Amino acid sequence: MSYQVLARKWRPRSFPEMVGQEHVLRALINALDNDRLHHAFLFTGTRGVGKTTIARILAKSLNCERGMSSQPCGVCSACRGIDEGRFVDLIEVDAASRTKVEDTREILDNVQYAPSRGRYKVYLIDEVHMLSNHSFNALLKTLEEPPPHVKFLLATTDPQKLPVTILSRCLQFNLKRLPLEQIRSHLSHILDREGITADAAAVGEIARAADGSMRDALSLLDQAIAHGGGVLDATGVRAMLGTIDRTRVIGLLRALAAGEAGALLAEAAALAELSPDYGGVLNELNSGLTRIALLQAVPDALGEEVEQREALAELAQLISPEDVQLYYQIGLTGRRDLPLAPEPRGGFEMILLRMLAFRPSGDSAQGVVRAAAVPAVAPATAPVRSAPAAAVAANTVAEPPPPPAVASVPAKTPASGFNWSELAATLPLGGLARQLALNCALVRHDGDVIELVLEPSQRALYSKKWEEALGKALSDHLGRPIRLSIALTSGGGETPMAAQQRREQARQAEAQAAIEGDANVQSILERFGGRIEPGSVRPVE
Repeated sequence: MSYQVLARKWRPRSFPEMVGQEHVLRALINALDNDRLHHAFLFTGTRGVGKTTIARILAKSLNCERGMSSQPCGVCSACRGIDEGRFVDLIEVDAASRTKVEDTREILDNVQYAPSRGRYKVYLIDEVHMLSNHSFNALLKTLEEPPPHVKFLLATTDPQKLPVTILSRCLQFNLKRLPLEQIRSHLSHILDREGITADAAAVGEIARAADGSMRDALSLLDQAIAHGGGVLDATGVRAMLGTIDRTRVIGLLRALAAGEAGALLAEAAALAELSPDYGGVLNELNSGLTRIALLQAVPDALGEEVEQREALAELAQLISPEDVQLYYQIGLTGRRDLPLAPEPRGGFEMILLRMLAFRPSGDSAQGVVRAAAVPAVAPATAPVRSAPAAAVAANTVAEPPPPPAVASVPAKTPASGFNWSELAATLPLGGLARQLALNCALVRHDGDVIELVLEPSQRALYSKKWEEALGKALSDHLGRPIRLSIALTSGGGETPMAAQQRREQARQAEAQAAIEGDANVQSILERFGGRIEPGSVRPVE
């Protein structure tokens, strides 16, 4: 007997065998069991999600010789005839190849006649959106007043192309893309039943490549079995699909986090040896950035990527949320522009370098904003600017001044005489190491020993790695080895971050008071019946 492809061999023959689409199956089962059947059903959705399969099972349910129900027997002549494609009262039409109105009229000429063997004459029209306008008009009349012995089952991947007059006469069911885990689980079940050895990673690669389509997944599984000689391993499947190992994406992300162009291009060169699809690599890179963003926002949101959780968690600490969003946006734009590049590898490398070139630097990259100083309040008798100019000044934020220089701190300085806030703001740190410094409070400075405390509520900022980075920065800045210790406890006094926020609030309050107390401003407000918009006043230099 000739080989039967997996997509046909494992096609569901009853509603319980269907994978996913529970929202559609529930409605059809209830309609069948309660004898509340519409005369026309429209199944929509992307390729390979079960539109035609559900239609055929519905046709069996309508014509099963043991009675109409949601559980056709599967063994009577009607059920077997439908499964084998030879049931005379199931008329399957491929609308893509029969678009002319003459074809449609020829098919519908026999609608008036009773079914030959079954309970209902069922018309299954696949890709119905391909019919011409004249064909739709011919079909419309029959849909308006169908004979009681006729059921129409329509399937399409593009329901937007159907006339509203057709849509309004059908009961519409939208089939969803199948989740990755459902596809992976079903493929594993089939492989077990077929007795084929497969790596979990290989099955995952096929499930991802299927993009929500079970039929595509089974076709790719057939191809992978042939490619691997009956054995599925991740390396062979990736070679077949033209995809890459996700550890290589982790390497790209590490190089991005470090900001090292050389390492980034070295990773790209290693990828080039595999002749990958660079569009697919960018998709994987953006997928990795998505998982990092999820980890940063909701650490428990990462589901399937258990094998890479540790690496992704480390990257979530190394790359700031702002940089993650920037890289993701550049990756999306680059994916769109990649076909315009002179050659794919060069275009891919330019996208990576663009991520580094546009990477924020300094305080803005870490979300630290220094408020500008508040100007001295002019006396009431001083000349006043015009109202528009005053409004602009009130709503303008000047560029923050450079941080004040900090002289070397003498040894054995008590904590009360050691300006930790100024020193922390000056240290050449970035990322979480800088945030750790700004959120720690000084409790002791004695010679080469510096003791800091971090509020337990800020424990997410702490790691041994960042503590060592802060200690090294202090040693380099002060010109001598510093022994740093950080304790997670409360009551450590004011942190540099809190001091900065207090100064900003004071400057804001002073600016607000300056505007509200200015006689000229009050005169303008009274004359024109105006008011100061809350939150619009900002301190300026």
